[in-house]
Amino acid sequence: MAEPVVLIPDLMCDARVFHHQINALSAECAVTIAAPVRGERIEEMASDLLHGVPHRFALAGVGLGAVVAIEMARRAPERVNRLALISADPQMDTPAQASDRELLIARARAGRLEDVAGEILSGDVLAPSARRMEIQALFRALAKELGVDLFIRQQRALQRRRDYQGVLRRVKVPTMVLGGAEDRHLPPKRHQFLADLIPKAQLRLIEGAGRWPHLEQPEAMTEALADWMAQPLILG
Repeated sequence: MAEPVVLIPDLMCDARVFHHQINALSAECAVTIAAPVRGERIEEMASDLLHGVPHRFALAGVGLGAVVAIEMARRAPERVNRLALISADPQMDTPAQASDRELLIARARAGRLEDVAGEILSGDVLAPSARRMEIQALFRALAKELGVDLFIRQQRALQRRRDYQGVLRRVKVPTMVLGGAEDRHLPPKRHQFLADLIPKAQLRLIEGAGRWPHLEQPEAMTEALADWMAQPLILG
């Protein structure tokens, strides 16, 4: 049986966004969903999650979850067998991005969290598909359920994150960089840049997907993760 897999969802998400991957991968390995819901910095979230996951594991994260996954690999490289980064941005916020987060936080505090959630996945963030409205509705429901306090803490964590490019250059385990081929905010060239940072990383672009390929094209994403799990281990 393959080693355990830890999946870290994006901001304001939980296990429900990995429904297809859980069902498919559970036949071959133990799957743990580790949502970054405690802590106010990426470092605190990573430390918290490391206490609740298996001793050695394969690690995949989406968006915020990918940043937390990089920090987990930095803190405990001896525990991470392999790494998958989905829709990941390893660079710190620009001043403009940090300012935009302040506006989102202010609107969420003013009781408009569901509107903010709708805008986060609006426009060109997701690829045009029959699943788009369903995914947007799920995200609004998750945001309402998980609440304003978590939204603010996760936005603050992203706002204060370090630049992880140097960390990624030192990654030694089998790594796959995944992204939606139609993500206009993190386009293919950004994913290529990320893959080029990591020694021997593989790049997989998911056609017909934007920011959340695990929901937009779940079959293709699960196939990519299965290929990632099949890569030979490099044990230190």
